[in-house]
Amino acid sequence: MTRTAADGHARANGATASAARPEHAPPGPVARGPLAGIRVVEFAGIGPAPFAAMLLADLGADVVRIDRPGPGGAPAIDQADTTLRTRTVVAADLKDQEARDRVRDLVDRADVLVEGFRPGVMERLGLGPADLSARNPRLVYARMTGWGQTGPWAERVGHDLNYLSITGMLHAIGPADRPAVPLNLVADYGGGAMFLVTGVLAALVERGVSGRGQVVDTAMVDGVGQLSHVFRAMLADGRWHDERAANLLDGGTPYYDVYACADGRHVAVAPLEAPFYRALIAGLGDDLDPAVAAFDDAARLDPANWPAMRAAFTDAFGRRSRDDWTAVFDGTDACVTPVLAMAEAPRHPHLDARGWTGEWGGHEAPAPAPRLSRSGAARPEFPPRLVGSTAEFAELVGRWDAAAPSTRSAPSTRATAVTREAPSTPNGRTRA
Repeated sequence: MTRTAADGHARANGATASAARPEHAPPGPVARGPLAGIRVVEFAGIGPAPFAAMLLADLGADVVRIDRPGPGGAPAIDQADTTLRTRTVVAADLKDQEARDRVRDLVDRADVLVEGFRPGVMERLGLGPADLSARNPRLVYARMTGWGQTGPWAERVGHDLNYLSITGMLHAIGPADRPAVPLNLVADYGGGAMFLVTGVLAALVERGVSGRGQVVDTAMVDGVGQLSHVFRAMLADGRWHDERAANLLDGGTPYYDVYACADGRHVAVAPLEAPFYRALIAGLGDDLDPAVAAFDDAARLDPANWPAMRAAFTDAFGRRSRDDWTAVFDGTDACVTPVLAMAEAPRHPHLDARGWTGEWGGHEAPAPAPRLSRSGAARPEFPPRLVGSTAEFAELVGRWDAAAPSTRSAPSTRATAVTREAPSTPNGRTRA
């Protein structure tokens, strides 16, 4: 080995002086973004709907969030919630008729509406898709729920864990004795927010042909179903067992699992293919039981040998610290990586080199993604601008009047304008 354990520790954790850390180029050109000119009205909620609105804002959309008034009339927001970046937040009591009328005036000028209430709530406020689309036929009305707008459970409450449970996917996650409680990345954000954004973008493209908006019914249970395609296909042809920790990708195989190290931290081990597995065995070296090290490929694939392999790997990885193993496997094809804490992750040398995070308004947060080569992403701004007075609201409506939906140019024309106007600026790390 040419790399020392100390080198590996520094590389794993970005352990260089902060003054020496370079300021990285932004993820793609910093511009107005491909959705520049698209107006979005977001009704305040939690979870996937505001996250989807953030993604649209990162792509350049002008997003106005309608929130309830706080003390003194201005909207009250979580000052640490960076998913609210690049927004204008407007205070409006939707139980008040005058406030609802002002919101309708804004939606008349919008391209997209995003809401995450239970079915029927917006209709009871007179803000449902039938009412608003009659006034603005070009409106893409995006709805986010767990169960969907229809079905016997449509009116029920729920959270990510509930939506995941009835799709069969919670049953598939975790150790053999019980399902694990995953972070709400799967149903809320993967099955919900990402599919809402997909539906909005598809509806905007179709509107360019038809000239008409439509309703996007995003149900988290539907999105999770889409995400489960591969596993259901494997189940159907007998390559997946409907039990936990018994399959290729659920920790059933000893070479696709997480192992504890001598310091109590962990490494992720995932060399599924034979050449990568051989690199794992080479890296473990004398720390690995020689009998397991001698297994050929047929023995590796035989489930009868998996308990012995898992025991040998557990013993081997338990002999050194996480960062020692990181140094051993750095630069190899063994698919062994350190399990980093959230606080450690932004300083990993690979993520750091890509400008994976930036700092806006004193808060570090993930940089916009995906990265577009020509139009770039909008520069995130945080905290959001707050609008609490009627006069400020009227000013906002007037700003949108300058580019009302019925008079705006075709998307291809807007894209050309974005390219010409794209500024060259430093990335968000230096933005106050």
